[in-house]
Amino acid sequence: MTNVPDDRRYTKEHEWAKADSGRIVVGITDFAQDQLGDVVFVGLPEPGAAVEAGKPLGEVESTKSVSDVYSPISGKVLEKNAEVESTPELINSDPYGQGWLVAIEGASDVLDGLMTAADYQALIADEH
Repeated sequence: MTNVPDDRRYTKEHEWAKADSGRIVVGITDFAQDQLGDVVFVGLPEPGAAVEAGKPLGEVESTKSVSDVYSPISGKVLEKNAEVESTPELINSDPYGQGWLVAIEGASDVLDGLMTAADYQALIADEH
């Protein structure tokens, strides 16, 4: 069973977003990392970069493929996870914790348009 925590929202492109102290932390889901296989490279935007909802904000490369990571919201990047750039396998081992990708400026209400955990579980059940 794929891990889908209830404390965050999800996109149909398999990103998660979680409100945290006036910012939105973004990563890819357990389902996405499982589909990718072993992650070997992560490319992330620098702090200060503008990102747009539904547009690529970076990329994740695995032994199988290269995939764009799409921003779930529009805003400014406050922080990137440099640790995941130097240790990309954190995405495989801990996609909802140490494997986070970026933090974007934003309040929790910007997540209202994204899928709940239950909605996302239904989506990935259809993809199996």
